[in-house]
Amino acid sequence: MAESPTTPATLTKSSTPSKKMTKKIQFTKKSPFSKELKRRVDAYFQEQNLSPRDQPKMYLKTVIILSWTLASYALLLFGPAIVWFKFLMAASLGAAMAGVGFSIMHDGGHRSYSTKNWINRIAFFSLDMLGASSYIWNWKHNVFHHTYPNIVDHDDDLNVGVFGRLAPEQTHYKFHQYQHIYLWFLYGLLPAKWHLFDDFEKLYTGRMGVNSFPRPKGWDLFVFFSGKILFFTWAFVIPSMFYSFWVVCAFYLFATFIEGVLLAVVFQLAHCLEEADFPMPNEYNKIDDDFLIHQLHTTADFAPNNKLLSWYVGGLNFQVEHHLFPKVSHIHYPALAKIVEETCNDYGIQYHCHATFWGSLRSHYNWLVRLGKNAEQVAPSVAEPA
Repeated sequence: MAESPTTPATLTKSSTPSKKMTKKIQFTKKSPFSKELKRRVDAYFQEQNLSPRDQPKMYLKTVIILSWTLASYALLLFGPAIVWFKFLMAASLGAAMAGVGFSIMHDGGHRSYSTKNWINRIAFFSLDMLGASSYIWNWKHNVFHHTYPNIVDHDDDLNVGVFGRLAPEQTHYKFHQYQHIYLWFLYGLLPAKWHLFDDFEKLYTGRMGVNSFPRPKGWDLFVFFSGKILFFTWAFVIPSMFYSFWVVCAFYLFATFIEGVLLAVVFQLAHCLEEADFPMPNEYNKIDDDFLIHQLHTTADFAPNNKLLSWYVGGLNFQVEHHLFPKVSHIHYPALAKIVEETCNDYGIQYHCHATFWGSLRSHYNWLVRLGKNAEQVAPSVAEPA
């Protein structure tokens, strides 16, 4: 049976934000819609005699993506010494690393890969192997983002520093009028920033926005530094045995730039676009929706019929279904999407879905333009999904 979605985590007080914003945000009680949706999804798994996790297709997919990653790395190091070929392999490696993140790491981190925790942990450790801390990401993504999507200061995924304004409640600067042009480049720099700065900064401060989290100790701390050492070894030390260090750094930046653009675009198309809401808690620190309806209001699907894209991005084009049922393997998302859409229609709840990738990308671009030009709060768009 499908497991219940993530429940809100307890937050701790901060000396900087207002007292109101540091209290635990409450959602309204579970609505009839949420109860019916869970009933229908549970019925689907029972009637089809399916397990939400441990899908053979997922294990085969893991082999394919890891083989792609290792082959790209080997050919980058030992393939023909031709400039265009090296750049092609670096781009392939960047795309493959993004694929590991989309599918293997993401499902493992949500415990939707397998019913066996040790398999999930191994899949999740692939993130450490790619240079980012699985421990930090668990708090940033699983806890804070999935509990408070699109709530400024609580959802750290909205925070790109002063360089970008992704939500109406964020501070507007004059240079944001150009963010629809330069943010695409900055998206590509996010992995390097993540590898070299963000994880260490969060390890030291134990904070994400107004939220605090327990800094890793014992085994978690060992995994944090072990992952960093393994990553720096294969990304810098081993290549430096064959190429000068500046060449290694150049190809590291190119590969991770490709990875960063792919990762950022896929996740931005789920939440930072014209159709999504960016609600703030009321004076009683409550959101006027129940937990599942909040996920629907702040999340969107795209290109549901593009099977190749869906395979590559780990079903994250079905972001609505992922937020509603994060512990279900993404292999099931296309089937669940039909159930979710039907239930939304029955209860008169908006279900956001763009028919194509390009329609969703255009919506994100338009959102960046609107927030960059308008310093005031921006009302949600009433435009129909493309």
